[in-house]
Amino acid sequence: MIDRNRLQNMIQELNIRADSEALDRFDCYAEALLETNQYLNLTAITEPDEVTDKHFADSLSVFSVCDPFPGAKWLDVGTGAGFPGAVLLMTRPDLQMTLLDGTLKKLRFVDDTLRKVGLSAEIVHARAEETGQDPRYREQFDYVTARAVANLRELTEYCIPFVRVGGFFIAMKSVKSSEEIGQAEGAIRLMGGKIDKVSAWTLPNSESRTLIRIKKISQTPPKYPRPSAKIAKHPLR
Repeated sequence: MIDRNRLQNMIQELNIRADSEALDRFDCYAEALLETNQYLNLTAITEPDEVTDKHFADSLSVFSVCDPFPGAKWLDVGTGAGFPGAVLLMTRPDLQMTLLDGTLKKLRFVDDTLRKVGLSAEIVHARAEETGQDPRYREQFDYVTARAVANLRELTEYCIPFVRVGGFFIAMKSVKSSEEIGQAEGAIRLMGGKIDKVSAWTLPNSESRTLIRIKKISQTPPKYPRPSAKIAKHPLR
């Protein structure tokens, strides 16, 4: 289903690892994604090469800016159909993966697909701003990821509260990342974070991608994250 040579070339370019078992899982994942997408809107990306590039390679690029220790606790916010969280787990089954999203149908698809390949993750059907105030999840994760679900300034408030002090939030962005970074600097500091790496790369179709790694250096003030309406109406400065 996936073009393994195409994916392997991108993996080598990013200097990351994915073994043959992971590639087998990706085949199963791609097949399930495209089959389910016929009756459930999971993704607008349906061409095999685009699935390889924009879902699998893009997700795996996260490992180019981090090397999680075995058993690291990882949260993927707004995971949707499982990108990047499920792809990362299929590559590193040792990770303690939690997948958070507000759309239950998508979470059920991801859960079923992971089970088909013998893996499991904690599935959380909830809103990020509410879950970020839950002591079971607040400041409990070594790594938190989010892929293009909001402007970095707002994403910071949604995601950094989940990261333990010393852990990392990795934001996956496509366009205007430098502008977003400038707008988000105050919010990142307020949430207890500090940008420590920005990495850019390009897909085979020439689309740009940027990974922004933020280290959690101090605790997030208790009042954050705020309700989503306040985040939207009064973004942090």
